[in-house]
Amino acid sequence: MRIAYVFLGAFLAIAQSAYAEVASPPVLAPLKRQAQAAELSAQFLSRYSYKPVPLDDALSARIMDGFIKSLDPDRMLFLQADIDRFMSDRSEIDDAIERKDLKIPFAIFNAYEQRVVDRMNYARSLLKQGFDFSAQENYSVLRDKAPWPQSEAESNELWRKRVKSDWLRLKLGGKTDAAIRETLDKRYENTLERAYKFKSDDVFQSFMDAYSTSIDPHTDYFGAAASADFNVSMKLSLFGIGAVLQERDDYTTIRELVPGGPAQLSGKLAVGDRITGVGQGKDGAIKEVVGTRLDEVVQMIRGKKGSVVRLDILPADAGADGTHRVISLVRDKISLDKQAARKTVLSVKAGDATRKIGIITLPVFYEDFEAKGKGDKDYKSASRDVAKLLDELKQEKVDSVLIDLRNNGGGSLDEAIDLTGLFIGNGPVVQQRRSDGKIEVKSAEFAMPVWTGPMGVLINRGSASASEIFAAAIQDYGRGVVVGEPSFGKGTVQTVIDLDQIVRNSKPEFGELKVTIAQFFRVNGGTTQLRGVTPDIGLPGLSDPTVFGETSYDNALPWTEIKPANYTPADTVTTLLPTLQSRHDARVGSDPDFQRLLKDIADLKAQREKGVISLNEAERRKEATAREKRFKDRAEAGDGEDLGDDGLEAGERSLSADIAIENARKNAKDVLLDEAAAILADEVDLQEGMLKAATKQKTDGK
Repeated sequence: MRIAYVFLGAFLAIAQSAYAEVASPPVLAPLKRQAQAAELSAQFLSRYSYKPVPLDDALSARIMDGFIKSLDPDRMLFLQADIDRFMSDRSEIDDAIERKDLKIPFAIFNAYEQRVVDRMNYARSLLKQGFDFSAQENYSVLRDKAPWPQSEAESNELWRKRVKSDWLRLKLGGKTDAAIRETLDKRYENTLERAYKFKSDDVFQSFMDAYSTSIDPHTDYFGAAASADFNVSMKLSLFGIGAVLQERDDYTTIRELVPGGPAQLSGKLAVGDRITGVGQGKDGAIKEVVGTRLDEVVQMIRGKKGSVVRLDILPADAGADGTHRVISLVRDKISLDKQAARKTVLSVKAGDATRKIGIITLPVFYEDFEAKGKGDKDYKSASRDVAKLLDELKQEKVDSVLIDLRNNGGGSLDEAIDLTGLFIGNGPVVQQRRSDGKIEVKSAEFAMPVWTGPMGVLINRGSASASEIFAAAIQDYGRGVVVGEPSFGKGTVQTVIDLDQIVRNSKPEFGELKVTIAQFFRVNGGTTQLRGVTPDIGLPGLSDPTVFGETSYDNALPWTEIKPANYTPADTVTTLLPTLQSRHDARVGSDPDFQRLLKDIADLKAQREKGVISLNEAERRKEATAREKRFKDRAEAGDGEDLGDDGLEAGERSLSADIAIENARKNAKDVLLDEAAAILADEVDLQEGMLKAATKQKTDGK
């Protein structure tokens, strides 16, 4: 059974256009296999989900609403007349799917593409003129519930303010008018070009996303590309050349070389080099890829282990007319170690002692299902990697271990159970209730825990699914202190169904379904569903629970509870919590870094609630001056660099500048991690104090 990633990102709306009249985007039409896949998916989703939802007029309406929202979440593209036209088919999608007819969603998407071109055409035309930044007007940044524009004139006014806002950000970042025009023209042009690269599979994936999430928030459809990416994310490996690629100005650019991969070992590639062509094998023709979508280039470069791929390279320091070179690389297995478990050690003062806290960061609960099924003894596994790290931390004589699960969206259920076993040994970890009401208790089966000392778990709103199972079990057993924000609230189980296998299709055409089949319950009988895991000691967070987390979904399953499992909790942590809380409160109250973080969070919340930004330059400069002072104070205090806001988006700076900013953010002081480590140091201090008191009492008793 799998708990797949919680896919939290929506389909991003894309908008663009040009000064002069441009050609209409391609008219996309559904393929026969897509209509068959939709109808086959409907059979499963209406019968075998944990909460079966019939494909009827009511669901049809939800699918329509979700599909339109995915395309135009800010209601900046479609006109009200477009929406009125779409709504005439709002109750017809169910019948259309059953008769294998996908004309409705494709017609909507084609209209969307045309609106993208129209709006970008208008946006670029505005760049010919300047703007009056002395005027008192605002731009709404929260338009998800706003009415769609009633007319083209109303839409033009919206986009005038949008472009003015983009211009003002760059102006405040120190750019000249000429540089601003060039930057924004390229930005809108790039988006326009992407609109022309949409394919039928993109439309179908977006439509099926709307359909599947209308059943419940964590039911998903994977087309071939999405399925391949999911499998890579779970294995943490693929066969390729070992290069992280990025699309920059129509070029596929080397963003990073994976240590030990063919690209890095060859010495023939450098960060910033551009791939202009790809050839298969030693003699295959090289196909030009300038202007080709990044995902398509990636698929061309990936391949079987031991096979040859040839790349036409334009060096990083060469101009567009520079000399190219062709290199040959042999594909090999690439380990994606950035997503693997990793450790570090922090020294923290607690009382009169300095404590060593071992930090294990786990970005995802990965497991190579395929290698495990084949009996590979060295298959990739999160719990096995963490066990090795725990052994290393023992050798380093750490006093406590903190498992950092921030932004860990889940993964393998078996891995969550085994990870819990590393700390509790043997015992129930999670209960699982199927749609027929049957409850199964899943247990860890370790003869002894790997780590018996003090420990804790750090979570935030992005900690979901398998992360919540682990954190909840640690909390219910009283095994460690849970610190952070309330977690995401995903308490459901999904399994992946290969539609091609179901119909015995010899080649992959129909994709996969990730279907909700059960619900999780904690060993104490409650569920992580909707409410998530409430930390023992809370820390502030930047996320907005109204738009991120299970409570943001209107079709999420409710919270409920069942009988507790048969387990034996300890009360050690519970006893310590009041003192840990008071020490935490005293410490952060006088910690300038923590107080600055609270100020940042308060400012962000205020901006969210305000929902608009001023387009008056004087007002914005006043705000910027206050922000820059805060950044300067922070930098002088040694808490990171002043990154400011240059108004540029990713890919608009030089590659070296983007990498420098990314590294600065990585190296910035992690205030929440430091505080979590301090809480664990207090836990060690208090437990040692209790042990000494108990020993003294026993001695005195003699």
